[in-house]
Amino acid sequence: MDGEWTDVGSAEVLAERELQRVVAEAVPIALSCVGGTFGAVHSACNHVGGPLGQGTLAGDYIVCPWHQWKFHRQTGIGEPGYEADAVPSFPVKVENGRVLVNIKAATKRTRKPHQPHPLARPVSRAEGPVRVVGLSTTAMQKDAPRYSGSHHLLESALAAAKAQGCETQLIKLSQLQFRACEGFYSKSARACTWPCSITQMDDKDELTEVYEALVHWADVVLIATPIRWGQASSLYFKMAERLNCVQNQVTTHDRVLIQNKVASFIIVGGQDNVQGVAGQMLGFFAELGFHFPQFPYIAHSRGWSAEDMENNVAAVRDSKELHEGAGHLAIRAVELARRLLATDPAVAVERGGRKAHRLIDNLPPA
Repeated sequence: MDGEWTDVGSAEVLAERELQRVVAEAVPIALSCVGGTFGAVHSACNHVGGPLGQGTLAGDYIVCPWHQWKFHRQTGIGEPGYEADAVPSFPVKVENGRVLVNIKAATKRTRKPHQPHPLARPVSRAEGPVRVVGLSTTAMQKDAPRYSGSHHLLESALAAAKAQGCETQLIKLSQLQFRACEGFYSKSARACTWPCSITQMDDKDELTEVYEALVHWADVVLIATPIRWGQASSLYFKMAERLNCVQNQVTTHDRVLIQNKVASFIIVGGQDNVQGVAGQMLGFFAELGFHFPQFPYIAHSRGWSAEDMENNVAAVRDSKELHEGAGHLAIRAVELARRLLATDPAVAVERGGRKAHRLIDNLPPA
């Protein structure tokens, strides 16, 4: 319209909202209006393409709804300290009650070099023996630890793996400070990133240790959990929700981060539902891409009425059979890992082998 200018709507109507998404010549625009003055910048965030037009305003800065990157609503320049990051801005004016935007006079998009997170490096197994990580998901006081049957059996499993010539490490979730999943996936599948959005934004979040072990270091992952009201522990589920970023790479990028890795489980509870807990864990770790040995878990429960905790403790602590069973579980997992390491890893997945339909965002471009 009128040479270089495109009409995007009524000034009176558009001024009713501080920030909104409009389209001019197929270009998505984050149009803002503060004190009667309009600003127009490209709606795609520099980070991972989040929709700035669906964000919020903090003063004169548009805040991306996905990961809170900020850009000036009129100039497109990043917030102080990040001025080298800028989204295109467009001249905007009001004539005869209409808002006009000049798409052809856009400024250039510029990106400040950002050092990739260490977890973002290519997945490549280093030479060496089979590596086994144990994840203890029992919740307890950090400075006043108590006996945990699932943790004790995990230690026996790791000892058996070490006796097989494996490298081992133990991670206690109760010793890590990490945030709960904050639902980036619920904003958009593509807002759930690898590495995890929280990990990239918060260098104090300690789940990095788990990501490093599962994706880059370990060949075998042994997960130990108590049964809490018929389910795995709260720390297990807190971790599992944060591992969605690993599974989501298959959905958004056809990228398999978990390559030729084995998972097995140790489940102990004073209450029952062993098979229900095992079923959830098997289903979840299968979705991440793990393989399982024959008989992939060991478990123990004295049942619903066994409230005498001292006897529950003794039943696990003093059971030669349970500790030997934990060792045999580790050996089965290690043997499978050795066979897998002799094959080429799966780096992509046929859609029909998992979720048959490709991701359809049902959203317009940012």
